[in-house]
Amino acid sequence: MSESAYAKDVLVSAEWVESRLDDFQSDDPEYRLVEVDVDTEAYDDSHAPGAIGLDWERDLQDQTTRDLLKKADFEALLGKHGITEDSTVVLYGDNANWFAAYTYWQFKYYGHEDVKLLDGGREYWIENDYPTTDEVPEFSAVEYEASGPRESIRAYREDVENAIERGLPLVDVRSPEEFSGEVLAPPGLNETAQRGGHIPGAQNISWAAVTNDDGTFKDADELRELYADRGIDGDETTVAYCRIGERSSVAWFALHELLGYDDAVNYDGSWTEWGNLVGAPIEKGGAE
Repeated sequence: MSESAYAKDVLVSAEWVESRLDDFQSDDPEYRLVEVDVDTEAYDDSHAPGAIGLDWERDLQDQTTRDLLKKADFEALLGKHGITEDSTVVLYGDNANWFAAYTYWQFKYYGHEDVKLLDGGREYWIENDYPTTDEVPEFSAVEYEASGPRESIRAYREDVENAIERGLPLVDVRSPEEFSGEVLAPPGLNETAQRGGHIPGAQNISWAAVTNDDGTFKDADELRELYADRGIDGDETTVAYCRIGERSSVAWFALHELLGYDDAVNYDGSWTEWGNLVGAPIEKGGAE
């Protein structure tokens, strides 16, 4: 199945990126390649030529409020790296694009039109011997003017409460152990909530269910069937969430961008917010 079978032209292959490496390394802002990871340790070791390295927590989060970057900060970050609002930006990263998908969602939140994901992410690029370097590119700073925010793709606490009340689909993309309340975070990661469990009525459909073994996305028919089997067909607002909003961005990308379910939203507060709220309803136990 070709990439064109998806609802939107938002995925590019490693071959596509490799054929444009000269463009990504040029000071001309028409094309920019950005690697986004939980930190820049892997990027510092090796990355695709011309790729800008961003640390998800340090560069893309407000360090005081645990929130998205403010609009002005987002504009300053992109402009500093030679990205304009007209640039074709290709994002990729570790963990099969967890943090790259979140950044894609943040780009869309602030109205950037031409942004894409490198299918398969960093691991696919490295494991298939595509070119790498340890050189950090420097691009001339430019002005960036965001047109957002576009709140239609973001869910807040009150939207989740409304989804519970109305019986709208909630997709919890965490592991079964997190969903059941057995653990609060994936192994080796900080626990960010006081209580375990899941939002009442949520379906546990792992973020990994939308990707193949090599980290590339499944084709549109497979994705549509995956969600339809759980009663999700895009006819209602569908809320995706995880622990800190990055894994749920992968599911949001599959639902909103690849399947074209325009009412899919990402609850970026996710379990870090919900699991710490006083009095918020929580269910425990596995999926039925």
